[in-house]
Amino acid sequence: MDLPLLPDALSLGAALFLLTASVVTSMLTAMLGAGGGVLLLVLMASWMPALAIIPVHGMIQLGSNSGRAFLTWRHIDWRVIAAFAPGVLIGAALGAWLLIDMPAQLWQLAIAVFVLYLCWGPKLPKTSFGPAGIFIASGITSFISLFVGATGPLVAAFVKQIHEDRFKTVSTFATAMTLQHAPKALIFGSAGFVFSDWLLFIVAMIACGFAGTWIGLHILKTMSNQWFSTAFNVVLTLLALRLLWQAGTG
Repeated sequence: MDLPLLPDALSLGAALFLLTASVVTSMLTAMLGAGGGVLLLVLMASWMPALAIIPVHGMIQLGSNSGRAFLTWRHIDWRVIAAFAPGVLIGAALGAWLLIDMPAQLWQLAIAVFVLYLCWGPKLPKTSFGPAGIFIASGITSFISLFVGATGPLVAAFVKQIHEDRFKTVSTFATAMTLQHAPKALIFGSAGFVFSDWLLFIVAMIACGFAGTWIGLHILKTMSNQWFSTAFNVVLTLLALRLLWQAGTG
């Protein structure tokens, strides 16, 4: 099977721009813990056909988060991941069964409000971060991710409440998002999306993202946990405010 270098819907200039963006956004996520995936989603939405955005972004994020998890695997909190994984399966299965148009404004508003609460409100009870709480959060965000592709800030804010160490936060978040993006290939492929048209572009985006992650993690080593926590909250707040603006403008 001959794979096209670029899909017909994407110009060479747009592809080069997005490849550069993959380096920069992955570097930002590795440095600040979150934000790069949503920024890349916004940029892709400006250059790509609507039907391709969420499935292609999901595969790029799968590769990017896998690379970040691989480079930081010693810091992964496997207790959190063990509780997160079953929720992904249930949320993705339910989402695949109900693969319909959802009111994006509702999810954007809910995600934004909860992210702001997790960043600046009183801490949730410790029981919220036990296996049951993590499982519920995983199931809900995995379900929503199939429709709006913007649950990264919510998962990041949740993981950040569990860990103060910057490397544990980055590595555990990356592993959780790897699991959350993994079912998208099967679900969107079964729904008729032709991934082969975008395959080489996706691989190139993942490779650029890996380079950005490597750079970002080296910068992360120079930060303190306190500085990282403050920057992390600021990034998540900006993302939440953007979601509120989107919900308000429809």
